[in-house]
Amino acid sequence: MPIRVLMFGWELPPCNSGGLGVACYGLSQALVQSDVDVTFVLPKKVPVRADFLRLVFADLSGFDWPNFSPYLNINGTPLSDSQVSDLISLVHQYSLKAAAIAKKHHCDLIHAHDWLCFPAGIAASQATGVPLVSHVHATEYDRSGGASIDPMVYALEKQGMDQADAVIAVSNFTKNLLAKYYLTPPEKVNVVHNGINPDDFTPEDLESNPLSALKRAGFKIVLYVGRLSLQKGPDYFIKAARRVLDFAPQTVFILVGSGDMEGQLINMTAGLGLSDKVLFAGFLRGQLHKQAFQAADLFVMPSVSEPFGITALEAVAHGTPAIISKQSGVSETLSHVLKVDFWDVDEMANQILSVLKYNSLHTSLKTNGHQEVKKVSWAAAAAKTIEIYKKILSAKK
Repeated sequence: MPIRVLMFGWELPPCNSGGLGVACYGLSQALVQSDVDVTFVLPKKVPVRADFLRLVFADLSGFDWPNFSPYLNINGTPLSDSQVSDLISLVHQYSLKAAAIAKKHHCDLIHAHDWLCFPAGIAASQATGVPLVSHVHATEYDRSGGASIDPMVYALEKQGMDQADAVIAVSNFTKNLLAKYYLTPPEKVNVVHNGINPDDFTPEDLESNPLSALKRAGFKIVLYVGRLSLQKGPDYFIKAARRVLDFAPQTVFILVGSGDMEGQLINMTAGLGLSDKVLFAGFLRGQLHKQAFQAADLFVMPSVSEPFGITALEAVAHGTPAIISKQSGVSETLSHVLKVDFWDVDEMANQILSVLKYNSLHTSLKTNGHQEVKKVSWAAAAAKTIEIYKKILSAKK
């Protein structure tokens, strides 16, 4: 008989504002393919594409996606104190709905993703006596860069970990952070790296790519994909661009994403005299998202504190060489990439110039990275997660 899991999430693609929904989708799909019975709960009915799942909607009153994203911003604008309070109120509404949902949908395990869903997971577990797995994708320390920690969010995060039967962290980087700042016992935390589905990444004709005109004009393209926020380090990307362009003027830097730093970054770009070489593409989905990776000569992930970093896997899977921050979880899974401290702008610029200049380095990173990333799959993540499920259920017998 398959393991029955009741999973609480906040978003799924295409109604997602970042990597949390992507990770929930990828992991749950792989679990179902491994014969786990997954019922996935969302706060409100939205047009998601997940036919492989049994979806349940809590229908929270006042919930208006994407106004209450897991990243505490509305279309790149930080939430006010009252909006943060409204979001936390919705989190508690979710927990009130969770108990009734859990009683209706019989399961062997509760699996809750991040602080927005931890209270729901706790309520469901207490209502049914079923074990709880709390899955940590990011923390307040990642989102804030260690500054301006929201005490209410921190408290919900800690409660979710304290009351769980087991905790899943997306990297050893995150596991160490949980031990340091949340005092979570290391033996309680299981590391399950995120992944990709390698078959989703197939080469396409560059001529049909909107960026092909830049390539024909002789420009190299350096790509950033992520939220424009303190955590992701886009300001370091632009500072490195200034240094690179002094030596390689036929280079264009493209930022894909939106966030609260967008205005600041545009002003920084203008102040550095880079307005004609730095392009802000906004948040891209689907085909345009893929085309950005496929046209790029190099991907750079300069994150200040990155629990994992799925975009790095996506880049390498598309055959794009990558430079990634050492302050990231994905750096634990990839060796055929270049790695740099996020703050070392000079070294970041040196690495960018090296990949753009030396064809042998570019080819080596592209070829070996593309092979290596096939092992960092959602199937592998699901296998580790199932082992955690079995261990918990065995202990409960």
